[in-house]
Amino acid sequence: MSVYSAREHFSEDRKIAGGSLPSGKSESAKAAALLKREQILQRATRVFLQHGYAGTSMDRVANEAGVSKQTIYSHFQDKKGLFTALLERVTLRQLRAEFGSEPFQGEPDILLRRIAHGYLKKMDDREFIDLLRVVVAESARFPELAQLYTRTVIQPICQGLVSYFKSHPKFNNSDAEAIAQVFYGSLSAFILSQKLLYFESLMPMDNERLVNTLIQLCYQDC
Repeated sequence: MSVYSAREHFSEDRKIAGGSLPSGKSESAKAAALLKREQILQRATRVFLQHGYAGTSMDRVANEAGVSKQTIYSHFQDKKGLFTALLERVTLRQLRAEFGSEPFQGEPDILLRRIAHGYLKKMDDREFIDLLRVVVAESARFPELAQLYTRTVIQPICQGLVSYFKSHPKFNNSDAEAIAQVFYGSLSAFILSQKLLYFESLMPMDNERLVNTLIQLCYQDC
């Protein structure tokens, strides 16, 4: 199993609008298509942050990006697909750069620290935090938006962790699903509380202190 259970999370460089680029296309054409896609994502982020999910329309995104609506649909299919791509852009690319498509492997202490530190880096990513605010703010009217965030950002990592825990001898007798949720769910809740609920100023917590405690909890369940 790959680092993330769904390989499509890492296929942005090979796919456009959910379909593979025709094999006959030149490398320059592929590069141009990917450049256009990135341009749309950058401009769409501005629109979502300014108007929220409900207030964002494909017309607004098209005007901001300087492309036709059909171009956006050809890349992302619909608004949900566009927002999914935005979440992948600000989260999974960083993790893919660190782990590639290889399975989680190595000693638990080293691996879990790498995962935790990689994800907690997002606390300093203003674009990611602002998009997370959109998800939280609109989740009452659009529960599918929160589900989308979970499926795109949290679930793939948790599934990779479950596979790792099940295969590692040290965790053979443990509840892999529970450990994965405690570990990665705690990291997600930490980012949410520190950045959106003002724990950072009212109840600050050092990142390394949290990571050390989470790893200890994982070992205690072995």
